[in-house]
Amino acid sequence: MNRALKRISIAVLVMFLALLINANYLQGFQPASLATRPDNVRGLEAQYQYQRGDIVTSDGVVVATTKPSDDIYKFERVYNNPMVYAPVTGYDTIYSATGVEQAENGLLAGTSSSLSFRNFIDEITGKPRKGATVTLTINSKDQTAAYQGLSSVLANTKNTGGVVAINPKTGAILADASWPSYDTNSLATHDGKQLNAADETLLNTTPSPLVNNATDSLYPPGSTFKIVTTSAWFTQSPAHTPETALSSPQPLKLPNGNFLNNDNDEPCGNNTGQTPAITAFAQSCNTPFAELGIQLGGPTLKSMADNYGYNQNLGITGVNMAESNFTAESDPSFTAYDAIGQHDTVASPLQEAMMAATVANNGTLMKPYLVQQVTASDLSILSSTAPSVLSQPITPAVASEETQMMLQVVASGTAQSPVDNAGAQGLDIAGKTGTAQNGVDSANASDSVFVAFAPANNPKIAVGVIVQGGGYGAVTAAPIAIAVIKAALG
Repeated sequence: MNRALKRISIAVLVMFLALLINANYLQGFQPASLATRPDNVRGLEAQYQYQRGDIVTSDGVVVATTKPSDDIYKFERVYNNPMVYAPVTGYDTIYSATGVEQAENGLLAGTSSSLSFRNFIDEITGKPRKGATVTLTINSKDQTAAYQGLSSVLANTKNTGGVVAINPKTGAILADASWPSYDTNSLATHDGKQLNAADETLLNTTPSPLVNNATDSLYPPGSTFKIVTTSAWFTQSPAHTPETALSSPQPLKLPNGNFLNNDNDEPCGNNTGQTPAITAFAQSCNTPFAELGIQLGGPTLKSMADNYGYNQNLGITGVNMAESNFTAESDPSFTAYDAIGQHDTVASPLQEAMMAATVANNGTLMKPYLVQQVTASDLSILSSTAPSVLSQPITPAVASEETQMMLQVVASGTAQSPVDNAGAQGLDIAGKTGTAQNGVDSANASDSVFVAFAPANNPKIAVGVIVQGGGYGAVTAAPIAIAVIKAALG
């Protein structure tokens, strides 16, 4: 009997020690994760007892703030101009969060460990606790121009689109606009029934307004991919220049016996079968660059595409990002289509902007970022993002050659008319149009693509635009990009 009691006593002691260790572990190492769990009602109620930090643009426009609430919570989230900024801010609800609201939740809510000392000081001084302010890299004028451009061509359609603008010298994202969008205020309500109804409406809407098409959707890049193809070709040999003549048959007979054509089956250049690369690029001929793709091979093109950012997730804070895809095909006939941005090649507007930014920055691709700085309520800086190099896809010499080609697109090629019509001749824009077949059997259903940077001699902004079903890149996407550039350059 004594032996049995001894065993029971030891078992109870072990359980007591385990309970003690677990309690100390939870209090010492897991308070932050427990506080932010969605099923923690006490944590949820506590979160809304304090003023959540603001989200502001780089030029000082407040896009997310809080106001006093008249229900069980003290504060309620409010979004200014929500349709324009929804893809960037995301939303913060009593159940979940997305976008920057989710990525920087601890700092915005004031629960981050980096704010512990500040919260302690506020408590003993009787000062109301407030979350940190998150300053974005977004410029309000660029963002508004991007959203309005998408709205002007996509309203009342079932198509999607996105615009991304980047500072090529730093990687700072200046605009991140998506269509369709939604009113984030409809999800900021504290009324559970209203929230569920609004959420259900958004979830049942097609195409989904909750998807950020600027960064998280993929489209065929069309002829804008010729930037990658020519970059690989220029890199292959210093003898290759914009004036080098390329074989330009119409049509091009592929190794599998099929034929690849230029747009509307038109000849390239002067129809001699040989066309300078810069002329073929400006006129956006298909056959010369498809043939270059066959010569270069899938692995060479993939290596260059990877350096430009394809096939990788960059891990940008606050950004849901789909990986742009280029696959090295063993069949050269497929490679021919990939080289002109068709077949299985897909990219996001963010990827398009990254390509333009690389050329603009003398061949160096800076890592894109969205959060510029986080500031505590006492104005002390908690963190700031320093520009960093992502890769060096091309040399400055090759970047100069690409710039010459892109300037010719605007001066006398496929982008001349939209630039002239926008009154943007003095902005020194370098660009490339793209018209991408998206699998729909209709010429009017082609996706419209345009990439550009300006001013070409001292670039301050690079833009990527994709409009689903927009037709020719020069007709639909280019005017949107030009509007963003004009907003940025004043």
